[in-house]
Amino acid sequence: MFRYETHCHTAESSACASASGEKQAKFYKERGFTGIIVTDHFLNANTTAPWDEKWENRVDILFRGYENAKATGDIIGLDVFFGWEYTVHGCDFLTYGLGKEWLLQHPEVMELHPNDYFDLVHAHGGIIVHAHPFREANYIDMIRLFPRKCDGCEVINSCRTDFENTLAKQYADNYGLRYTAGSDNHHAKQNRLSGIETKERIQDIGNFIEILKNGKYKLYDEIFS
Repeated sequence: MFRYETHCHTAESSACASASGEKQAKFYKERGFTGIIVTDHFLNANTTAPWDEKWENRVDILFRGYENAKATGDIIGLDVFFGWEYTVHGCDFLTYGLGKEWLLQHPEVMELHPNDYFDLVHAHGGIIVHAHPFREANYIDMIRLFPRKCDGCEVINSCRTDFENTLAKQYADNYGLRYTAGSDNHHAKQNRLSGIETKERIQDIGNFIEILKNGKYKLYDEIFS
């Protein structure tokens, strides 16, 4: 089986992360993972990109952690793919399938209503996974759900409680959303890691989307000593 992280952050691009892209790549390689998807906070959220920078520069900063992780991964034999974590009033949505050229051509994503953002992503072949949908925190005024706009739901998030993950699974079941799992790793220190396992090696982010849609994977969740 091939093991993949679907949700992790880097210090280059996420303001709340302390692990560099290089460190994250080495961290996962040492723990037997085949690959990772770097999902740094989007430019409307907890990003290291200054808000007053030009759009092109902000996009470059969003990609720095991924690019550093990929450069290391190419050397050590870890597959590294790109995504991002889009935020709506403290609620987060993993976006997969779109890249730098797409973002450079669509600066309007910063001004779109969330429903319009989700529609635009889908119109260009991307997918949306609701990350930790029942997370509670003092800066989240309410839980927001978009079941008709999401393709999947994180039913295991290593950083959330069993209660929150159970509610996420119930939500996914009620709306027929695909299950995913992820570690939400910011610091390359946590012992519990989650993700997916596949029988065939994932070739690119488009192949990842195809595998999710076809259900050709199983969830992975382990505590390392």
